[in-house]
Amino acid sequence: MSRRTRNSGIEESKIDGFRVVNGLLTIALLVLGAIVLWTMFSHNFLDFRGVNYIIAISTLLVLLLGLYSVVKRKVKVLTTILLVIMNIVLVFTYSQFRTAINLFDNLNSTAAVSEYTMSVVVPKDSDINSINDLSGADVAAPVSSDGDNINKLMKDIRAKNNNKSLDLVEEKSYISSYESLQKGTSKAMVLNSAHESFVTSQYPDFSEKTKKIYELKITKQVDSKGNEKVGDTFNVYISGIDTHGPISSVSRSDVNIIMTVNKKTGKILLTTTPRDSYVKIADGGNNQYDKLTHAGIYGVDASIHTLENLYDIKIDYYARLNFTSFLKLIDTVGGVDVYNDQAFISHIGGKSFQPGLLHMDSDTALSFVRERYSLTGGDNDRGKNQEKVITAIIKKITSKQGLSNYQSVIKELSESIQTNMPIETAMGLANEQLSVGKDYNVTSQALTGTGSMGLPSYAMPGATLYMTQINEQSLREVTENIKDVLEGK
Repeated sequence: MSRRTRNSGIEESKIDGFRVVNGLLTIALLVLGAIVLWTMFSHNFLDFRGVNYIIAISTLLVLLLGLYSVVKRKVKVLTTILLVIMNIVLVFTYSQFRTAINLFDNLNSTAAVSEYTMSVVVPKDSDINSINDLSGADVAAPVSSDGDNINKLMKDIRAKNNNKSLDLVEEKSYISSYESLQKGTSKAMVLNSAHESFVTSQYPDFSEKTKKIYELKITKQVDSKGNEKVGDTFNVYISGIDTHGPISSVSRSDVNIIMTVNKKTGKILLTTTPRDSYVKIADGGNNQYDKLTHAGIYGVDASIHTLENLYDIKIDYYARLNFTSFLKLIDTVGGVDVYNDQAFISHIGGKSFQPGLLHMDSDTALSFVRERYSLTGGDNDRGKNQEKVITAIIKKITSKQGLSNYQSVIKELSESIQTNMPIETAMGLANEQLSVGKDYNVTSQALTGTGSMGLPSYAMPGATLYMTQINEQSLREVTENIKDVLEGK
């Protein structure tokens, strides 16, 4: 065999080898490209300045080049390099898409359930340690007001204790049930964890003086599906809770903010409704007057419907966050800068705040957003401070520093937030911001009113509570401002 023939065979072998490699890379590109492009367009990823189309066209061109090299046997090293690079780019891109999708899947899944615990409670020093010890004993329970949940507890007790039942004594509330327990007229009481904060607000040492001898965790499926097609304007209800346990736990809502978004005008209006606002509570509140914060014990839908009725608007989505865990994001992104417009000392931690731009870690921010007694405007000013911190966090996590720590940010978000907003809507907001190259114009307002004592509470009958009677002029102005943003004015 001649040297020329031998060299020719070697070259042919190299070409065949490259052809096989390019063929495999082309097949991989075809599969990856189909997955990535479908994911990108179906979820609105990178839909700004034609970036999604650039990626699609680039993928198609490299794919055609790969097919040409294989079919026509015109294999070049450059083609192989391009195929390798494009496959790597697509793998990386899809991993980022998948991370965002998994985050929203988690946030949306927790929004589909609400959790609370029904329990049987006895005095701490009681010799009663089980359901069997309550034979013939009176057990205080507000059956008329919370009958469905109490019946579920009774059914579970009968199923697990040889059909044994409890002798329930009617009380008007969980607070009066505890008072009966204190007096000794009842040996035990039933307790709904969603109402426990009511009891502790009147009797701070409740947990120290009692013990739970039986518990039933109840998980409810809720209709949490958000509006999939809202166009360029929509309202988001932001509910802030502060409770132990998972974000799905039923709890009072201490932060009540409506975020009104107009993507066309680039405006976002944050409307704070004070937690103590005296309003008609929808759904489980039977349209009776009570504190707005009490709507939360009937589920997030009750809070949404209450605010919809108050402002005569439609709320399309909600985001429910545990404020304490949410604020941990601040440490993850290296702190936030918030402008403070008045000097005060917080009762939470005794921290002193001076006017001006303040750099805050999570502990400082928690003291800042919880304080209301030292503020000139009381709960209204607290609402404004909460808005400032939430806005600062959002800006920080969307900054380069926040994006560089996206894995840690996602972990904190998944543990502290639930929302029914679909990922497509969230991506639409991000795309709009990236498209125009500037931040949304964020403004805020707060509903005002006059503080009052002694107004009746549906959830806490007989209790003397602080309420905010809404100023009708303020209500009209706030409502008009929301509708102006929605109408693009």
